Amino acid sequence: MANSSSDSVHDADQDAAAQDAAEDVAHDVVVVGASAGGVEALRRLVGALDPDFDGVMLVVLHLPTNAHSALPSILGRVAPVPVRHAVDGQRPERGHVYVAPPDRHLLLKPDGLQLMRGPTENGHRPAIDPLFRSAAHTCGSRVIGVVLSGVLDDGTNGLLAIASHGGLTVAQDPIDALYASMPQSAIKNVPVDVVASAEQIGAGLRRLMATPTPRGIDDSVPPGDDVTERALQGGGALEMPGRPSRFTCPDCGGSLWDDDGERGKLRCRVGHSWTTLGLLEQQAVTLEQALWTALRALSERADLARRLRDEAAARSHEHGRRLFADQLEEYEACAELLREALRLPDAVIATTEPNVIELARAAAVADASETEGLSS
Repeated sequence: MANSSSDSVHDADQDAAAQDAAEDVAHDVVVVGASAGGVEALRRLVGALDPDFDGVMLVVLHLPTNAHSALPSILGRVAPVPVRHAVDGQRPERGHVYVAPPDRHLLLKPDGLQLMRGPTENGHRPAIDPLFRSAAHTCGSRVIGVVLSGVLDDGTNGLLAIASHGGLTVAQDPIDALYASMPQSAIKNVPVDVVASAEQIGAGLRRLMATPTPRGIDDSVPPGDDVTERALQGGGALEMPGRPSRFTCPDCGGSLWDDDGERGKLRCRVGHSWTTLGLLEQQAVTLEQALWTALRALSERADLARRLRDEAAARSHEHGRRLFADQLEEYEACAELLREALRLPDAVIATTEPNVIELARAAAVADASETEGLSS
């Protein structure tokens, strides 16, 4: 691995051709994903970096699409290396940290960094999994993938892609994370090489980068376009291998298919993708919107029924007055049921962090039971 800080992550070492083909190559690309609680974890990780860190670090923090990100300046106050927003088409330099800007996926391609809007993944843009997948496809076993604090299971499928290409996989210790679900999901579903606190991960990166890659890993296969890119290419909708599910996409209303390429992912024809936990969470948002819409409609109908009741009473039309009074009572009773549901969101529409953990554990037990039943 070259030591010059001006070398691009894709630059070939001038002496590589002269080395034995079987000689191991170190890991020089670090991709980091974080969500809820991620700013604190990222500050601790980059603050613990060795000043001589000579790899390339790419960071995705889940942000609202309309947010202004001050993350480079926040991390730059504690990092011993430069931190900046990624720029489309930029060739990353060693010894630098690049952060995905809001509302853009960050991908690592053979000719540099790529920023694109593309379909959301688990409702996020930027999203962790597209970065991890693109790094695995482009740099193979040279990649170290790191999953930090966050809810649900984002990053798990991307970390699996890194592991399948021979890269190293790292997860923040769930006890150390403000939100434990993302690292717990990674540890449960991926052969994770290192579990440590955020500081320990940052301080140990140079040692991990020097760890030899496994022999026999073929990184020479040219990477294809990621599904996030294919969704914006011409020629119609994405081909949908696999089988249709019974669910619809919360983003566009299209049918969701079980994605054969990524275990546990559901994807629609235009590229929106969801994990099952992510879909459950987004359905809570959709349900809340539906409840507020229904409450608004019932409130309007109650107002109209009240007006008609009063008009009938003013005309001494007793039958009409009773009819609209009954309707008013019915509408107000239904509206009160909706208000009660919206007063107690945890029981109806929200998925809390402890609930996510229990859901993940319950799913693991169900998977194990199903497997045992099939094998018996």
